[in-house]
Amino acid sequence: MLKKVLLVLTILSINSSSLMAQKKIIQTAGRDALGEFAPEFAHLNDDILFGEVWSRNDLLSLRDRSLVTITSLISQGITDSSLTYHLQEAKKNGITRTEAAEIITHIAFYAGWPKAWGAFRLAKDVWNEDAPSPADAKEAFQQQMIFPIGEPNTAYAQYFIGNSYLAPISSSQIPFANVTFEPRCRNNWHIHKADKGGGQMLVGVAGRGWYQEEGKPAVEILPGTVINIPANVKHWHGAASDSWFAHLAFSVPGENTENIWLEPVTDEEYDRLK
Repeated sequence: MLKKVLLVLTILSINSSSLMAQKKIIQTAGRDALGEFAPEFAHLNDDILFGEVWSRNDLLSLRDRSLVTITSLISQGITDSSLTYHLQEAKKNGITRTEAAEIITHIAFYAGWPKAWGAFRLAKDVWNEDAPSPADAKEAFQQQMIFPIGEPNTAYAQYFIGNSYLAPISSSQIPFANVTFEPRCRNNWHIHKADKGGGQMLVGVAGRGWYQEEGKPAVEILPGTVINIPANVKHWHGAASDSWFAHLAFSVPGENTENIWLEPVTDEEYDRLK
């Protein structure tokens, strides 16, 4: 009985492999465009290139063939309708929006910057509807850092423009939390008031953000940037316009400490930052 089962499974496996190898791509573009003018070229395009070469998916997957093809076209500076077609096929064959951007960026260093620019103009249209949702962008940002994004910062939402998230990390010794801002989110001007000691320290975790003291230029915050905020100094901090941003916020111990929340950072003030 076991031998019969094994025999049946072997036959099914062989048949499955044969069907995969025999699966052909049906292409008519050559005959549609050049069937009367150049029938042999149309035959080679439809029946040989696509019907045989592209159909050898037991040797290379359609995804791999799309990757090879768009790399070859971009390297030659071909950014016409043929590249658009193969970008569309690459998308159908499983190449994602993020992967396409990385592929073309990689090609740029070997084939040339202007060729990549031309390819990006077409790729943006092909993958345009696949722009990540806010939830996807948040999830992708989480992958950039070891600290959690946490929960919506509802307790302080009235003091923020945009959505922020709070993840308490430690409440012992020196309390600190991870604060995450969506693009353009920032807190109001505020002061960490203290009679002695006090203030706050920020450490950039991921993304790009800003810190600004009243009367001074804004300072860019990147991962690893340390910002020391003295007590009784008016300031604000938040994300850049084109990036999610997270920083650790350490509360410096002091006497009679209190947070004084002030006016929002206006769009006019914020948009001066680059």
